[in-house]
Amino acid sequence: MTSFKQIGNELYSGERSFDFVGRRKIWYTIGAVLVILSVLLPIVRGGFNFGIEFRGGSEFRLTNSQQLSLDLAEQAIHTVVPEVEVVVTEVGVSDIRIQTEQLKDEESEAARLALAEAYQVEGSAVASSFIGPNWGADVTRQAVTGLIVFLILVSLLMAFYFRSWKMSAAALIALAHDLILTIGVYAGVGFEITPAAVIGFLTILSYSLYDTVVVFDKVRENTLDVEFSETRTFAEMVNLAVNQTLVRSINTSIVAVLPVASILFVGATLLGAGTLRDIALALFVGTIVGTYSSIFLAAPVYVHLRENEQKLKSAADKVAANRE
Repeated sequence: MTSFKQIGNELYSGERSFDFVGRRKIWYTIGAVLVILSVLLPIVRGGFNFGIEFRGGSEFRLTNSQQLSLDLAEQAIHTVVPEVEVVVTEVGVSDIRIQTEQLKDEESEAARLALAEAYQVEGSAVASSFIGPNWGADVTRQAVTGLIVFLILVSLLMAFYFRSWKMSAAALIALAHDLILTIGVYAGVGFEITPAAVIGFLTILSYSLYDTVVVFDKVRENTLDVEFSETRTFAEMVNLAVNQTLVRSINTSIVAVLPVASILFVGATLLGAGTLRDIALALFVGTIVGTYSSIFLAAPVYVHLRENEQKLKSAADKVAANRE
């Protein structure tokens, strides 16, 4: 039986090879389908489930309750404001979070007292707060600004480091793919998009970029003098680089995904901690998608952008002639 170590050695030496670059049309099709589905999901579900931090509203926190019946909270709110939509979430083992649209001051106080009565606790055990939509708009603006600055700096740095704007373009296409798919998953499962989720989105961009840079660094090493090669074409050299970094990419992804999966399970199932759940889902999906894009998209797109250069076409013709 072939060991994983032996497979890694064969991939690095070129004895064994997966044709990632040659089958790039398949990966493009898969990526395009996933992106389209990710765009359609929010439309089908009626939009994103934005947290109260973005849409604004009233929030109530019930602490140290002996009973965690979520129906009681909704019924208590409806005794004060019958038509309002109520979102009730368990937080930990004895706390409940109740969110509604913006209530008037007198309605908010009446709802707080109604919750205390329904759960048979002191009024001080129920805290109320209000978050205006302006705060959410400010968070959104800062997140978008941070994303734009990040992408500009990344593009310039990669173009300078690799001395090729085409590598920057390929990396940005992979980053866009990762971000769209992760947001699409959020829309699909119905998780709230909170500031913690936004932090997760920005974090996965860094991970995806890191994995892509590792692959591209090997690509640069392999293709440094590719126009003088008489044995392998540019596309084959890039494919070799992807195979040489494949085991490392998979190992890094597994090491990153396992603890994040644990945080996601603990945060969503055991503790009911919304912040842990929100950021962990983004990291979990983004890490997997980032590994996929660095292998199946970034390098093939880079080849696609460069394969028609005259010196590379001449080198490929020379390799073909030698093989004949």
